[in-house]
Amino acid sequence: MLRHTEPSSGITSTPRSSDIMQYTVRHLTRFTYDTPISESIMEVRMQPRSEQHQRCLGFELTTTPRATVAAYRDPLNNIVHHFDIPGRHGQLTIVAEAIVEFVGAPGLPASLPLEAWAQVEAISDSHSYWEFLQASPLTCETPLLKAFDATLANGHRRDPLSEILAINEAIHRRFTYRQQVTGVDSPIDDALESGEGVCQDFAHVMLACVRRRGIPARYVSGYLFHGSGDTSADGATHAWIEAFLPGLGWVGFDPTNNVIAGTRHIRVAIGRDYADVPPTKGVFRGRSANELAVAVQVSLADTAMLTRELMPVMTWSTPEADGQPDWDIDLQQQQQQQQ
Repeated sequence: MLRHTEPSSGITSTPRSSDIMQYTVRHLTRFTYDTPISESIMEVRMQPRSEQHQRCLGFELTTTPRATVAAYRDPLNNIVHHFDIPGRHGQLTIVAEAIVEFVGAPGLPASLPLEAWAQVEAISDSHSYWEFLQASPLTCETPLLKAFDATLANGHRRDPLSEILAINEAIHRRFTYRQQVTGVDSPIDDALESGEGVCQDFAHVMLACVRRRGIPARYVSGYLFHGSGDTSADGATHAWIEAFLPGLGWVGFDPTNNVIAGTRHIRVAIGRDYADVPPTKGVFRGRSANELAVAVQVSLADTAMLTRELMPVMTWSTPEADGQPDWDIDLQQQQQQQQ
């Protein structure tokens, strides 16, 4: 078990109580193996970030069987916990709990001047955000992407902010949110061809479109406190994008729900695409089919404990691989949860 408590923020001004939102997050992940395995090695990205308007006030990670959990920060300042369970076991449960606070709310102008495109070009030429301008493994440019993006083209008649908002709305309107039609490693063509997918797919398509315009864009993994008009499924992790805009910095856009990311979007990790920031990533030593069950609950801080036992659980199954060696010989890829 690992606990983390954030020190006091050092904010000098006292915000109004209406400007403060506090949430509790509980994220349960359970791997069940048909045949006991001898070892699990796992990385976990579940601790919310502390930056801008968001602060992680407390975090706790527990595993069953128990393990010694260590942590480090990766080059993008994501907090990565990791552990090794060497004993024989038939099930692995990971529970992450966090308290997150938002102080104030980010504000955006209605638009930017058209001249901001020159600043976008200067940012691109500076190579300061090079890694967020390039196609990544899950956002590669394809003929289907070019065809979709062509329907959005306007010859820079919109300013950069209005252009991204238009892309956000178009993806929300043209794609249907549907679970279990794509996988964690699905290329964007799967969603482009079917017109269906989950927030991970919506985010990947939008990343590719925004980057094609020379605007740096990155993938955000996290949680969403759901509202009545949201399309994405409650009880799951969430994903959206951030774009770097002149004079505004990193701004979040949620194409799944067609909103600007705000104080309901709890940021956990950032990367080029999902492959950089999966909530769980690991291997196990053994020969076994396995089932992954995930439950996520995001609640207002004063009501979280009342509904803790009501978390819905979503499951995925992976069959045993044919010809796989005996359980005590080779490490096998641990199944990941889709966002």
